[in-house]
Amino acid sequence: MRARCGTVAAMALAIDQLPDDVATLKRLLVERDAEVARRLTELEAQRAEMLTARLLIEKLKLQIARLRRIQFGRRSEQHDARVEQLELIVEELETGLAASSAATEPSTPPSPRTQPVRKPLPSTLPRETVVHASACTCPDCGGTLKQIGEDVAEQLEFIPEHFKVIRHVRPKFACGKCSTIVQAAAPSRPIDKGIAGPGLLAHVAVSKYLDHLPLYRQSEIYARQGVDLERSTLADWIAGITRLVTPLAELVGRHVIAATKIHADDTPVPVLDPGRGKTKTGRLWVYVRDDRPAASTDPPAAYYRYTPTREGVHPRAHLKDFRGTLQADGYSGFDGLYVEDRVREAACWAHARRKFYDLQVATRSPLAEEALTRIQKIYAIEERVRGKPPEVRREARQTDAVPLLKDLQQWLVGTRTKVSAKSEFAAAINYALNRWDALTRYCGDGAIEIDNNAAERALRGPVLSRKNFLFAGADSGGERAAVLYTLLQTAKLNGLDPEAYLRFVLERIAEHPSNRLAELLPWNYAQTVKPDERLAA
Repeated sequence: MRARCGTVAAMALAIDQLPDDVATLKRLLVERDAEVARRLTELEAQRAEMLTARLLIEKLKLQIARLRRIQFGRRSEQHDARVEQLELIVEELETGLAASSAATEPSTPPSPRTQPVRKPLPSTLPRETVVHASACTCPDCGGTLKQIGEDVAEQLEFIPEHFKVIRHVRPKFACGKCSTIVQAAAPSRPIDKGIAGPGLLAHVAVSKYLDHLPLYRQSEIYARQGVDLERSTLADWIAGITRLVTPLAELVGRHVIAATKIHADDTPVPVLDPGRGKTKTGRLWVYVRDDRPAASTDPPAAYYRYTPTREGVHPRAHLKDFRGTLQADGYSGFDGLYVEDRVREAACWAHARRKFYDLQVATRSPLAEEALTRIQKIYAIEERVRGKPPEVRREARQTDAVPLLKDLQQWLVGTRTKVSAKSEFAAAINYALNRWDALTRYCGDGAIEIDNNAAERALRGPVLSRKNFLFAGADSGGERAAVLYTLLQTAKLNGLDPEAYLRFVLERIAEHPSNRLAELLPWNYAQTVKPDERLAA
């Protein structure tokens, strides 16, 4: 650029060398002006290229920062990775097969020859004997009974960190007068004819869906303890558990939808498309009812649903009976709900803040830092009123948060005029300003939260466990995950050990009256145990 300026200066200073001929002078002046215009055009083009390059660098840095945040470690052993994927495919296919087989079992009883031979339980395992005694007198004639034999059935149970076998002994008695045989009824089992006790079933389910441990790995762990449990057997159990607890999960869903404010979010679920041998992307949705930050005593709950696509028709179907405030991110699929008077939108400040945070990490932008500082002051008010009644929260927000929000809005509008309209920073500003009414709605209602973190927290477990239902084989795999996540996450929200709670349910649900199923909900179970026992496995 210095050279160009020097050329122009040289042309301007050589006055003593200019010709006296007017025509020649005019020609030289035209040539000079053309050269200056050409040089200026080149300079503007270079400036445009530099601006484009800076914007591209900014965008690429931002993408890198985002990828680093979501990156998970990749295994270099391609063979092992492929084997693991195949294991998961088989696992989910077997679980789906078990569910399908159970549905057709009454009409198509299996042939005895096709039944697998159950291996005896290891004799080295400790055994606990439970005797189910019948009455001492004959129910027909009142005569004295004498034992003539007994039936013994073994049930495999799991106590944290070790197995044990419970021997259910049912003595047989015969009446000395009329030869009537009397025997106590066989105890119910969570899964008909299955050897697994409720504690073992609960452990398998929690290990898979909360501890991110696929069934084939559990099978390997149990084998090291001397217990041979095939993956197909564990898959049968998962299918059986899901059948039992689905009505209970639906009750949780009705409790969530009955709220006046809920949080919503979703996450992708890779599912094998059997027809093409490839994967497709399903969605796992969560709807959370949790008003504890507003001092509510209503039980918190998380309701999960699976859908094969992310179309907006799905959340509209899930929430067709909901009336109130929906707190969610900016996903357009929710927009169809907001056009109806029954649902109003409350946006998420965490999403708005995250865009500035990503910029600050990627570019160290002072403007992004300023935005984060302003937003943090607003969050500080929320920390002060967390757990307070709605009216107290609303008053604090009106007094302290509203002025800060007005200043922030003005600053965003003013800053937008100083940055490139195509920049990532402008996009972050537009995201906030375009949703301003929804972002500030919480100030007028003390029951609404400042963000949607309740739903995001509810999806952290499924995101970590995503491999456990990877290649589900059919959409039913995602549906099973939704049912079990509903119960397990709701148990956690109510301060319970999910495994202890699920064991409690499986001990009772098979024979529990259907019209009293609500008694088995997590918050009702919580009332039956001491606070120091709720987290005891």
